[in-house]
Amino acid sequence: MAKVWPQRARTGAELEATVQALFQSYQGDWGHFDQGLLDAAGLIEAVCIRTGWAAEEMEALLAAVPEELVPQPETVALVQELRGAGHRPVFLSNMPTPFVSWLEANYPLGQWFADGVFSSRERLCKPDVALFARAAQRFGRPAHECLLIDDHPVNVEAARHCGWEAELFTSAEALRTQLLARGLLTQSG
Repeated sequence: MAKVWPQRARTGAELEATVQALFQSYQGDWGHFDQGLLDAAGLIEAVCIRTGWAAEEMEALLAAVPEELVPQPETVALVQELRGAGHRPVFLSNMPTPFVSWLEANYPLGQWFADGVFSSRERLCKPDVALFARAAQRFGRPAHECLLIDDHPVNVEAARHCGWEAELFTSAEALRTQLLARGLLTQSG
């Protein structure tokens, strides 16, 4: 965001305020975008009406998002290691429709994951408990057999509330330690 909107990110506090104004903690306009309830044009209109920001600023931000959707090689390696250990990695992602299309066109998600759920296709987004229930059903697993790895504490808490196991993602190295502790990986891989 700071690259596209340096005028809204001159300080850490200003950046934080901009992030809060845009994303609204999973509520509001961006949450509706994540749920597939707003398309990009609808999001731009809603945010601009609510904040007074220029449509061109929002268009520039949305155009820049795909270049930020870059898989972390260490994390992809862990997913592949899980598959190699006989596990069935799946994903549960808050992702608006335009970015889902971009991800599917640019990355081999089907090679990395056995299945996946994108919020925009379900018309729900994390941390909504209904999405966790729907995902567990889709994955063919009871909640207590599902493990969410997520970088947002509110999603980790929601998953645990739904009976899922959950780990807060901070880095691939930390995740590997967590997976080893759970017995999902071994030291040798």
